[in-house]
Amino acid sequence: MTNQQNVVVFDLKPRGVRHVLPPSSLPVAKPLSRQDIKMLLMKRFETEKAGAKINAWVDSMRASSPTRIKSTASLPPETDEKSSWIVHHPSALSMFEQIVAASKGKQIVMFLDYDGTLSPIVEDPDQAFMPREMRAALRDVARYFPTAIVTGRCRDKVYSFVKLAGLYYAGSHGMDIKGPSKSCKYKKGNQGVLFQPASEFLPMIDKSWAALAEQVRSVLNEYPKLKLTQGRLVLEIRPTIKWDKGRALEFLLEALGYANSNDVLPVYIGDDRTDEDAFKVLRDRGQGFGILVSKVPKETNAFYSLQEPSEVKEFLRRLVDWKKLSQQAP
Repeated sequence: MTNQQNVVVFDLKPRGVRHVLPPSSLPVAKPLSRQDIKMLLMKRFETEKAGAKINAWVDSMRASSPTRIKSTASLPPETDEKSSWIVHHPSALSMFEQIVAASKGKQIVMFLDYDGTLSPIVEDPDQAFMPREMRAALRDVARYFPTAIVTGRCRDKVYSFVKLAGLYYAGSHGMDIKGPSKSCKYKKGNQGVLFQPASEFLPMIDKSWAALAEQVRSVLNEYPKLKLTQGRLVLEIRPTIKWDKGRALEFLLEALGYANSNDVLPVYIGDDRTDEDAFKVLRDRGQGFGILVSKVPKETNAFYSLQEPSEVKEFLRRLVDWKKLSQQAP
């Protein structure tokens, strides 16, 4: 009579050791000692450790390999939306050759917003300094092309950031415009002010400012959890006149002698909703184009796009390099 015993079976799946009753066809196995079981477990641990190393090597090689092109069918909706938006508003860097080709026989005139275009958006607006490399690129552009900064900031404030004398400055959304201080061609008076369409409102604002500030403070007294401060998100009180960045652009083109000229290619770069007025003017004119600075798709009248100020700097540098080469060509 054959004496059958329980057999210890090692399952290779990660469930450890289990005891099973063998079918009658299984031969009788010698019971394993505690030392035998320990050695088998050690061998299994080493096997799993080696497998983990191989998997790690495979993951490392995949990470260091070139990114594979993925099918748009598997992309999330927001990615697909951005791809579609880029098709209609391609990068001004990738389209640079086409842009400069459109300027053949024409004078390029540059218009730029400040915050978010020449400087990064920061929490404290008083710290929105323009990087040194951006200032150098802007200085070079102004040497070859008429260049204006059109901003919602006070003109004196933006000049204190930029500190370049050879530019046009249009502050307060174009309501305070001043030409290059080193040129007297468009100066009016000792200050070199070109245009202040809302100048008649200045005395009223000066008289009412203290009273307005006091009224705001009195309202905030009822809300102790709120405080009065300055920042990018502010309420603006503007004169009731039809003037915006688009009108400022048209005025500057006229001041430069390009009001009704076909020999000019205006380029406006901005990131804000208020820049849309200038983009629309260029689109309606069918002359020149706008470049929106944005990382996310937005409804815009701009033809092209750039993602951030660093790309604006690169665009300006390429423009200067192109101009230098074109002047050297026979």
